[in-house]
Amino acid sequence: MRYRIMRLIVMFDLPVETSIEQREYRQFRKALLSEGFLMMQESIYVRVVTNQKAANLLEKRIKAFVPKDGLIQTLQVTEKQYASIHFLVGEPKNDIKNRDDKVIVI
Repeated sequence: MRYRIMRLIVMFDLPVETSIEQREYRQFRKALLSEGFLMMQESIYVRVVTNQKAANLLEKRIKAFVPKDGLIQTLQVTEKQYASIHFLVGEPKNDIKNRDDKVIVI
């Protein structure tokens, strides 16, 4: 199997006007974190995956816990595309958890 390290990006805009919506938002965010996603910025989370098949399977798992309202989108990009992000303001996080060289393929 050929491995092509990729990133799966989840972007969402969820309503938080009622207490039920706020609870659904918190549960969705916690579920993303438990799936290994890291917050890039508010409402944008990213995770390293080994290939497109793994990204597709992860998208299916996310579908199982999405709230019924709001907007949730995913974007699959290669590691090379992800590395070409331009920072107009601010600095990249050199967080050890956010590096692709820490991915172990078994």
